[in-house]
Amino acid sequence: MLAKKVNPPGMSGTKQEISPTYSLRYFTESIPKYHIPKDGMPANAAYQLIHDALHFDGRTAFDIGSFTTIWMEPEAQKLIMENLGKNFIDRFEYPETAEIHQRIVNMLGHLFNAHEQDDFCGTATVGSSEAIELGLLAHKWTWKRNRIKQGKGADKPNIIFGADAHICWDKFARYFDVEPRIIPMEKDRFCTDAKSVMERIDENTICVGAIMGTTFTGACDPVKEINDLLVQVKENKGWDIPIHVDAASAGFILPFINPQLEWDFRLPQVRSINVSGHKFGLVYPGVGWLIFKNHTDLPEDLIFYVNYLGDDMPTYTLNFSRGSDMVLAQYYNLLHLGRSGYTKVMNNCMNNARYLANKLTGSGIFELVNNLELPIITFRFKKTPDFAPFQLSQKLRERGWMLPAYNLPENADDMTVMRVVVRETFSRDMAETFYDDIVKAYQTINKTEMEHLRPNVPPRRGHHVT
Repeated sequence: MLAKKVNPPGMSGTKQEISPTYSLRYFTESIPKYHIPKDGMPANAAYQLIHDALHFDGRTAFDIGSFTTIWMEPEAQKLIMENLGKNFIDRFEYPETAEIHQRIVNMLGHLFNAHEQDDFCGTATVGSSEAIELGLLAHKWTWKRNRIKQGKGADKPNIIFGADAHICWDKFARYFDVEPRIIPMEKDRFCTDAKSVMERIDENTICVGAIMGTTFTGACDPVKEINDLLVQVKENKGWDIPIHVDAASAGFILPFINPQLEWDFRLPQVRSINVSGHKFGLVYPGVGWLIFKNHTDLPEDLIFYVNYLGDDMPTYTLNFSRGSDMVLAQYYNLLHLGRSGYTKVMNNCMNNARYLANKLTGSGIFELVNNLELPIITFRFKKTPDFAPFQLSQKLRERGWMLPAYNLPENADDMTVMRVVVRETFSRDMAETFYDDIVKAYQTINKTEMEHLRPNVPPRRGHHVT
């Protein structure tokens, strides 16, 4: 989130200062909002001030468009609290934390079906955005190295991904000077396909992106079809183009509910995968994971070695210092839940998603946009009423629900959809209550025929979809 300078002199006095009632017990002057106060305050007063201010935030349990985990067991929270001050990067000082990190990378490598001969490697990140940028940077570096070795130019790299991709893919292209060749959505196709990939690749393509569980619709790209195409291209033209799979959402779902689906390291061109621990990995924000199929997929000259923390330590991250707590919380879940536990949780999410989806479609008001491969329900009005989904979303806020309504990307941007992410904490009772509330909200607005205002926001610039 980008914050901007605030100019207090141009504000009225009440906007420049905080004036909570209980602060009069401690202060004779108001507290400045945008400057560090001259004097401190008692701990309980500071806590109460912030605590009360946060009442204006929405309730996380009602933020039903969000993918992030909002609940962990007391034992996990205790483990987190015990390790809040432990810097993950200090592996010489905290060798057991480093060992646990290695165990998790190995667990995920096996979860994503790396072959016995695959010498996989990986790293924890602050989230999938960092993991994606690191994965794509490695593929760019490999492409550049191979081009130079062949005596060819390496100044015009391009990358292929769909308009269904997260904004971090666009960020990578701009930040690392790579031409993005974006596959647009169509009104009857909300993800990429092999034909569209074939139309855009060439010898300068560093990577093809495939999304398993898109932010926009929850759809999954046909990774196997894209892989088979790239295998054929490799045989016919000699272009060894890797696939990076963005499994931020699906990486902790599909291995447990649909293990037969081939989208991971079983496919030869899939060279790297990212997954978000803080989504369906069931860990609080923020932790992500990046796994390379082979250590050769991560060029050695991108790895930095530092010894000023007490040992010669390899590092491949965009940042440096970060907490150990969520890495340890991820290990807790993997040990506590195991495969059977994750399978039970994910099947429960899917069952609740199907239940709510059936209720929504059965109302005659809504229809599904996706086919519910994951516990992500994307839906729209079956018949266009005299108001927009944005208005329905706003009406639901009166009951506390935060339901995102948004336009799909270019070529399908005249379609406005709504999204419910059925997380572990979204119970059958909540599904019932939400269904009743959304139908009542629809009937209320439809009856009054209120005017609506549609936000004019380009879908790939600061989109409110997330």
